[in-house]
Amino acid sequence: MELTPVLRSEWLKIRTLRSLPGALLALFAATTAFSAIAGVSETSGPGFDPLFTSLSGVVPGQIAAVSFGAMAVSSEFQSGALRLSLAAVPRRGRWFAAKAAVIAVPALLVGLVTALAALLVARAGLGPAADGLGTGEQVRGVVGCGVYLMLMALFAAGLAALLRSGVATLSLLIPFILVVSFVIGDATGTVADFLPDKAGQLVLRETYDGTLGPWSGLAVTALWAAAALLAGAWSLRRRDA
Repeated sequence: MELTPVLRSEWLKIRTLRSLPGALLALFAATTAFSAIAGVSETSGPGFDPLFTSLSGVVPGQIAAVSFGAMAVSSEFQSGALRLSLAAVPRRGRWFAAKAAVIAVPALLVGLVTALAALLVARAGLGPAADGLGTGEQVRGVVGCGVYLMLMALFAAGLAALLRSGVATLSLLIPFILVVSFVIGDATGTVADFLPDKAGQLVLRETYDGTLGPWSGLAVTALWAAAALLAGAWSLRRRDA
């Protein structure tokens, strides 16, 4: 079976399952709103980073990206939907690749639009405090932010395929992103630089210290996402639908 019809079928599922477009809308709304708040409340100081402040709404907003990836996969494990999908596409690897693709593309596109909107509204609030930002840094922040959100959605999708549960995936990832990652970071120093969220978020910073840079940090996040997708694909091949 050719890949194009499979992609079309999986894209139709993304469009028609109401919670999935809702998650992408929440990603845009939450990220932009929190960045706008940061822009009007932040004042420059010794540790002030205007690029990260402008894109800081991604930290809470990424929960919506994670939810999008997890729900897109976990919906297949409800009411026997996976059996129907695999009956139509018996090659499980091809089906899962199509699923990952239709998660990645909208997450990337919405992520790019969201990052640009967040940067613009936050810069309006920061005023002269953001004048030092160069064009290259802002382009890197917007593009990197879109890629980061896509990778986090794929990371969640892989875990959802492995755990076969959106609830279990979100129960694991949301506390990790919002709480555990910060605690580990404070306790372990440079080891935390290689966590999926902290590594990827380096691309949102104007200045950065440590082992990784913006693009190498995104590469680390990409490795986490790839590992999760491979684990999900392995689970899909080895376990009954």
